[in-house]
Order: sequence, then C-alpha cells, then structure tokens
Amino acid sequence: MHYEVDLKQRSVTLTEEGIDRVEQLLQIPDTESLYDERHSDKTHFVEQAVKAEALFQRDKDYIVRDGEVIIIDEFTGRQMEGRRYSEGLHQAIEAKEGVRVQRETITQATITFQNYFRMYDKLAGMTGTAETEAEEFNLIYGLEVIMIPTNRPMVRVDMGDQVFRSEEAKFKAVSREIEQMVQEGRPVLVGTTSIETSERLSNMLRRTGVKHEVLNAKQHEREAAIVAGAGQPGAVTIATNMAGRGTDIVLGDGVKEAGGLHIVGTERHEARRIDNQLRGRAGRQGDPGSSRFYLSLDDELLKRFGSDKVTSLMERLGMDDETPIEHGMISKTIENSQTKVEGHNFDLRKHLVQYDDVVNRHREVIYHERKKILDGENMRENTLEMVHEQIEVMVAANWPEEDHADPDYERVQQAFIAMVNDRNAVSVRELEGRDEDEIVGFLIEKADEAYARREADMTPETMRQIERLVMLQVIDRLWIEHLTTMDDMRQSAGLQAFAQRDPLQIYRREGYNMFQRLLQNIQYDVAHQIYKAMLVPALQKPVVEPGEASMGNQRPVQRTVRKTAEEKVGRNDPCPCGSGKKYKQCCGSPAAARRTAGVS
Repeated sequence: MHYEVDLKQRSVTLTEEGIDRVEQLLQIPDTESLYDERHSDKTHFVEQAVKAEALFQRDKDYIVRDGEVIIIDEFTGRQMEGRRYSEGLHQAIEAKEGVRVQRETITQATITFQNYFRMYDKLAGMTGTAETEAEEFNLIYGLEVIMIPTNRPMVRVDMGDQVFRSEEAKFKAVSREIEQMVQEGRPVLVGTTSIETSERLSNMLRRTGVKHEVLNAKQHEREAAIVAGAGQPGAVTIATNMAGRGTDIVLGDGVKEAGGLHIVGTERHEARRIDNQLRGRAGRQGDPGSSRFYLSLDDELLKRFGSDKVTSLMERLGMDDETPIEHGMISKTIENSQTKVEGHNFDLRKHLVQYDDVVNRHREVIYHERKKILDGENMRENTLEMVHEQIEVMVAANWPEEDHADPDYERVQQAFIAMVNDRNAVSVRELEGRDEDEIVGFLIEKADEAYARREADMTPETMRQIERLVMLQVIDRLWIEHLTTMDDMRQSAGLQAFAQRDPLQIYRREGYNMFQRLLQNIQYDVAHQIYKAMLVPALQKPVVEPGEASMGNQRPVQRTVRKTAEEKVGRNDPCPCGSGKKYKQCCGSPAAARRTAGVS
C-alpha cells in the first residue's frame, strides 16, 4: 500500500513504500527526501492529490457538470456554485476527473459564518432540530435553545434501526419495504446521503417495476414539481438531504387513513440533526406517519465508529447476511457514534472561530478605514499624516545610534526625493547641521509644500479623488496579501503543537506582529504613491460619487489633459497626459490599453 486512510480523522498518510514511489516518480535524488524543505511544494501537491483520490467521491462530495467540478453540500445536498476547495485540493480533484485544471483562486475577503452572524446587533432563529446543537449555540453565539411543544400531538411512529452485515442486503431490504408501502397505498420518501446512492437505489426499483422520482443535486430544477407529488398514494421519492430541510409534503386523498407518509433512511448521517430533519418530513401537524433507518456495516459512519461492537454482537448471535439486527444497544451505539462525530466537528468549528477571531480584529480595523474612504470622507489629513510618519521613519532609519557619529544626510535626501518625486525637493546642504527633530520638521514642511503645489496643479477636487483611489488600491492589495500570509502562518502554527506549545497563542502573537507590518506597509505605499499617482486620461472610468453607490449615479473623472486620444494624437507625438513620453510609449501603449485601473 502506498498510503493509509484514517476514516475517523478523514486523513491520508503516505507509507514508506508510497514515499519511495513518489520520490522515484519525481526523480528526487537518493541524497534528498520528499520532505526536505526544498520539495515542500511537491509534498503539498502529492498529499492533496492522494487526499482527492482517497477521501473525495464523485456524486457524493461533488459532481462533474459541463467539464467543471461542483461541490455538493453534505448537509443540504445542493450544488454550491462558485465554491472551490482551497489549498490546491480542488485542482487535485479536477486532475483526478480529467477536466480542465483551473488556477488557484485568490482570497480577497474572508469571514466565517459565525463571525458574520455575530455582526448583527440582534440574533435569533427558529428550527425544529436545534436541540442537538444547543451547546454550540450557547458557546458561539450566547443563545439559549428553548423547546416549543408541537402545535398538535406527534403521532409519527419512529421504528428501530435495522442493521445488516452487507450493503447489498440492506438495499434489498429497503426495496422490499418500499414495495410493501406502495401496495398499502402509502407514499414513501427515501433519504440517501449521496447522489451515487440515490441513483443506485433508483436502478434497483426500476428493475422491479416500481415507479419513482429521484431528487438530488442533478435534478434540482425539478425539485418543486417532485415534492408537490411526493405525498400522493403510492408515490415513491428518492432524495438526498435536499428533501429533508423545511419541506412540507402535502398528503393526498386516503393517505392519512392508510398510515401517512413513510420515511426510509438508507444511512445514518454523522449529524443527528440531519436524520431528525428527514424524519420530520412525516407526521407534520398531527398527521400519521412512520420512519425507519436501514444500515449496514459498510456504511461510512459505522466503519468510522462502532462497527466492531455491532460485528461482534452479530457473530455472537450467529446471524447471516440477510438477517437484520434490531436492538436497543445498536441504536445506542450509533447515537454515541454520531455524538462523537458531532463533538469532533464542533471542536473543529470552534477552533476555526478562535483563529478567525484573530483575523476578525484586523478585519474590523481595515474595513472601518475602507468604509470612511467609500463614504467620501476627506482623506487629505489622513494622507498627509501618513507622509509625515514616513518621514520620521525615513530619518530614523538613516540616523546613527552613536551620539557623535554623523548621519547619512545624502541617504536621507535621496529617500525624500524618491518619495515626493522631485529631484530638486531638497539638497544635502539644507540638511547638514540640523539634529534629527529639526530635519524631520524641515522635511515635513517641504513635503507639505510639494503636496500643495501638486494639489494646485491637479485641482483640489481631482486630488481628493486620487487620494481615495490610491488608498483603496493600496489597502485592497495589501489586505489580500495579508490574508494569504495569515492563512499560511495558520498552517505552520499547527506544527507548534509538536513542541508542546499552544498553536493558537503563537498565531495570535505572530498575527499581531504581521498586522502591525501591514499598517506600516499601507502607510509606506500611500506616502510613496500619492506624489506620483495621476488619472490616466485614455482609460478614465466613471468614479462613483460618495453616498451614491446604491443609486448607480456616476460621473466621469475630471480630465486634466490638453488633448484626448480621440483627437488623432500621432504615435510619435508627445503624450497628452503630460508625462513627457511619446504617445506610443505611454497612454497609447498596448499595456495601457489592457490596464483596467483608473490610477497609474
């Protein structure tokens, strides 16, 4: 075996034989290892490829439609358009299925559902299956779960689980159960955990001549029509979790007298809530109904948890493949297994929220500043404050630590000239003889003068637009880089557990340092771009006026040129933007034509 699969942890590990095989395929020298730092990218891709092969199943975790891999939500059974697995896993699945491998997506913004919901001032909800998740609602949201009695007495009969040795025997029993219910004139809703299972059962019923409908992510367009007829006498509906959520199946004539809707579950979900949702399709508003789950030792939940106990019990009782076991201990074992999985999944979600809380504090600061820009606040003072602080940093970086050493006046001069984009901004002679504070004050005065001249040339209105555009572009670009870096650090922080250190504490500390660097980088980039940025006339795009974004009112950016490209500027003529370059090398270049931003 080249790899080992841990179903409980849903992880895959390469064996020694597998590592040797990979090193051979990748032509890694004998003196090196797959897990050497220089091969870290290859190691990651290999691990994701093996994970895609061993853990992710077509028509269960995803479908392939029109040459595209689409994720299936395991809880709702619905297609998750536009969602992609991260860290190269989606690309590995695309390679596995032989479809076009798309580029890795770049995270431009991220927030967990938990922190998204916690942004609301008031939070409440109503569901019929919250009881099993009461602890999570309390710990994450501070919400208490209150049980409200049903409007009418519940008369649905929930029969015990029947467990078979093999999956084949289980599906034969399910088929017989469906046929019997159809003969009694009762409608049947069959719940499956995957598209693959629903289609397998559909083929079995087709061979026995039982008419039925299939509702899964592939037939989601027909969902309303299928559900509308699911309560008629003798109707059989095979569905994934899609039909188990908030769906009211109206019973046809004579169905109540026959016993109501019968629910057949072909497998236990790892969350009890999903099983309860499926059962809850029957017996609504005091209607009669019944439910039963059919399981086998080949089911994923039983393979991951508790199959040994069930197998030993079957062996002690001397039961064959075709004979089911129905026992309170079995149901209790299955429920305990589900509780374990729910606890494990809750720990993962809680862990995710704890990590996201770190980024959430960064997010609140960045989005607050970004909102001020979008709301049209005057950014002049903010911009100049960044310029002033950068001058302090610039001077401090070139000032000697020794008391009697001379500062590097020339380096200070060159750094200042590079920032304000004016080679005549200041001379070394003007700096000599001043102490650190005096130089900082002198350069701030010079920077303000240069800014005032630029504002007069561009007009104050245009300068306000440039300030907002520069700030937005810098913040957005560096925020995306920050998210990627934080995600990478989170992966590496997990390794701290091997050194008996708390990964979360490491992540918090390093995250704070990285956020301080982000703020410094934003300040540096704004200060160094604001003296150079200008509106590109050939590509001027309408700028949404502050406060009018929701109305769609837009007006063009004010032109600051003597000519426009439409006036037949020659390729060798001076560019009308005033850069001093030829038109073909500036706004008339192919690169400028492809550019989409409004600021250069």
